[in-house]
Amino acid sequence: MSNATDGQSASRPARLVIMGPQGAGKGTQAARLAEQLAIPAISTGDIFRANIKGGTELGRLAQEYTAKGDLVPDSVTNAMVRDRLAQDDAAQGFILDGYPRNAAQVVELDTILADLGVALDGVVELTADRDELLARLAKRAEIEGREDDTEEAIARRLDIYAEQTAPLTSAYDERGLLVRVDGIGDVDEITGRIVSALTALVG
Repeated sequence: MSNATDGQSASRPARLVIMGPQGAGKGTQAARLAEQLAIPAISTGDIFRANIKGGTELGRLAQEYTAKGDLVPDSVTNAMVRDRLAQDDAAQGFILDGYPRNAAQVVELDTILADLGVALDGVVELTADRDELLARLAKRAEIEGREDDTEEAIARRLDIYAEQTAPLTSAYDERGLLVRVDGIGDVDEITGRIVSALTALVG
């Protein structure tokens, strides 16, 4: 897998998922990888905002749920992801952040990609020491003035992530698609670790 740093775009399509707990730097690394590989970084948050801002049917549906304080059902999220991955800029690859979040969405993503005639190339899981994450997130909450973001609340979110994500990473690991990368350290070093791991995985 070549990258933009040597003056080339990716030598082959790279269809990737990036996962990791809150505070592990997923968004930062997704953006950096997208630039290096010349493919879009696609987060579910961005997809939701684009649909709501654009007044699409899916956006209006999502807004109906969020306005009532309800979770947007998988069917709406799945449809948004399907629509986004079918767009021209994702034809040569993408980095998907925030999806899949559960086992049913793993199956749905496989179906979406199969319908597009492609398959997933790799899944990056950014890992980090729990105490490091707690310290990092507590500092962020203090800077942003989020008084309700207590250590207990942060710890609970990390627990939920671990509970929900373990079956997903296990499934991808069994399929030989998972690479785990230490998400603590210099930003450039972490990007380098990810690229090296993906190169070893994808070639």
